[in-house]
Amino acid sequence: MTGQMLVESADLTIHRLSVKTSLEDESDRAESMLSRRPSVYDDTSSELQRVGVIEPQGLHSQNSFRGRGALSRLVSMVVTLRDWAHKSMHEEEERPDSFLERFRGPELQMAPSRISTTGPDPDGSGTNVKVKKKSDVFVLAPADDLYYRWLFVIAAAVLYNWCLLVVRACFDELQTSGFILWMVMDYTSDAIYILDVCVRLRTGFLEQGLLVKDLSKLRDSYVRTLQFKLDVVSILPTDLAYIALGVHTPLLRFNRLARFSRMFEFFDRTETRTNYPNMFRICNLVLYILVIIHWNACIYFAISKSLGFGSDQWVYPNMSDPEFGTLTRSYVYCLYWSTLTLTTIGEMPAPVRDEEYLFVVFDFLVGVLIFATIVGNVGSMISNMNATRAEFQARIDAIKHYMQFRKVSKELEARVIKWFDYLWTNKKAVDEQDVLKNLPNKLRAEIAINVHLETLKKVRIFQDCEAGLLVELVLKLRPQVFSPGDYICRKGDIGKEMYIIKEGRLAVVADDGVTQYALLTSGSCFGEISILNIRGSKMGNRRTANIRSIGYSDLFCLSKDDLMEAVMEYPDAKKVLEERGREILQKEGLLEELTGGLGAEQMEEKVERLEGSLDVLQTRFARLHSEYTATQQRLKQRLTMLERQLRYTGSGFLSDGNESTIDGDGMHSEVNIHF
Repeated sequence: MTGQMLVESADLTIHRLSVKTSLEDESDRAESMLSRRPSVYDDTSSELQRVGVIEPQGLHSQNSFRGRGALSRLVSMVVTLRDWAHKSMHEEEERPDSFLERFRGPELQMAPSRISTTGPDPDGSGTNVKVKKKSDVFVLAPADDLYYRWLFVIAAAVLYNWCLLVVRACFDELQTSGFILWMVMDYTSDAIYILDVCVRLRTGFLEQGLLVKDLSKLRDSYVRTLQFKLDVVSILPTDLAYIALGVHTPLLRFNRLARFSRMFEFFDRTETRTNYPNMFRICNLVLYILVIIHWNACIYFAISKSLGFGSDQWVYPNMSDPEFGTLTRSYVYCLYWSTLTLTTIGEMPAPVRDEEYLFVVFDFLVGVLIFATIVGNVGSMISNMNATRAEFQARIDAIKHYMQFRKVSKELEARVIKWFDYLWTNKKAVDEQDVLKNLPNKLRAEIAINVHLETLKKVRIFQDCEAGLLVELVLKLRPQVFSPGDYICRKGDIGKEMYIIKEGRLAVVADDGVTQYALLTSGSCFGEISILNIRGSKMGNRRTANIRSIGYSDLFCLSKDDLMEAVMEYPDAKKVLEERGREILQKEGLLEELTGGLGAEQMEEKVERLEGSLDVLQTRFARLHSEYTATQQRLKQRLTMLERQLRYTGSGFLSDGNESTIDGDGMHSEVNIHF
């Protein structure tokens, strides 16, 4: 009995130890889950994690342990799967596309800016020596997004000063009513101005294509510019004059307007970056006009205040009138007067004094310039916005007039119009080659690959080709669009192009045009057999099948001359194309087995020998021709010398044939000189 009780107690102890160990393991897992760094996916399983943490605290029996332990393990498994999926998604996002990676090549890696503080001794003794640390220099590149965001901040501060300083200087009630707000805004803009000077000192520029990061060079380059002088003027502490003139004198801050160039720089960069440049230009023009009208309204109110409100019919009415005494009515009335005057579209009270006449004349001149600017800029912007449509419509009109003049059938005319309508509806009316012609070949090829990446990935000849050949082929591709029922090629036609399907479906049909043998989809290519001149082909350079478009199809066309020019420097790619063509011809029974004759390599060797022999013959012929020319020249010189000798001795002179001389008795005698 005692032994049996000892055995049972030992078993119970072992069981309790196992339960305790399991509880501790689950508690550790729960703590590890809580101590894990939170991610964006934590909210989706927060309840499950709380269950996994709370469970171990309430386990007092074997049954409860079994039930809740299983749930805890299930929670742990779900969290583990979640973390694995999260990690896989991040790896998938960060993994570069292999197709583009092969084309672009390795990215330029920047050298580490900091070097180790310790390093091996140059003499190999193994002792560590101190290496001087070079700290990173923070320099902004003008093309960086951070620099552009800073331009937005400084442009907002400049626009605040340009819009609110003048209205606060003219309308005293506005200045006094929000004094605390204006003080905060003013000194916030001053802080931004000072920070902008620091940014200017650390804004790099390109020298020999590289960003200059030398702070001394950046400082000297900035200090020598006119903008530095304007920036210094804009941050002069003119506010110190508040001590003598009072804090309600915004005129003292007008030097802040000298930072206007930063606002214009922001507008220029935004116009370059935006996808809607014409819309931005219109908004920018409207902003300029509103600022001019705003300033003119404030100046009108200031002139009225100096001349006396209500002193005549031209100035602002008397402020004692309740209708015109509020701040809102004062500004709106002046803005209305300024708008009518500058746009010259309304009748306003005539001026009375000389000062008023001069101001109105100046306003009329500015208004004429504004009107001309609006008409010219808006007209050109609208023309630019509709330039693509106008050019496309002109092409349609020219073809319509031609078809009417040539009396083309209505059915064919309708097909042509539908084809043009498809191009415009699907945004395929733009000539890509004409748009990208100003870019270098590298960027043109990279844009083409990015735009047509999904199609090019499916083409087998592009998957295995070298990056250089890929550039050559992509730059030579020409897009073509076929209508429903159009034949891309017919069996027996002379092959001059190969095609790659970008979008749409094509059918390989019989001669009747109805029976379909195969269906070609996006990424398929065809037509390379007839332009490769495969040796032994029964069809030669003729098409081997009829291919017809089922619906509207977008294809890339590659001509025979362009393909041969591209693969001339890449013989491996040419062999791949020829092997693929032979396989297709063997399947269709269109390849003849050539038992005799020379092989391709022997033929190339023979051609090379013939070319070498021809070069030798040309060299020898050139040598003989030069010797003949030299001999002929020497013979002419000897004949000339002999003729002179005969003429000087008086015995006769040299002639080309029979010459006649006169004797002393007046009779003619012939002298025949033979050489």
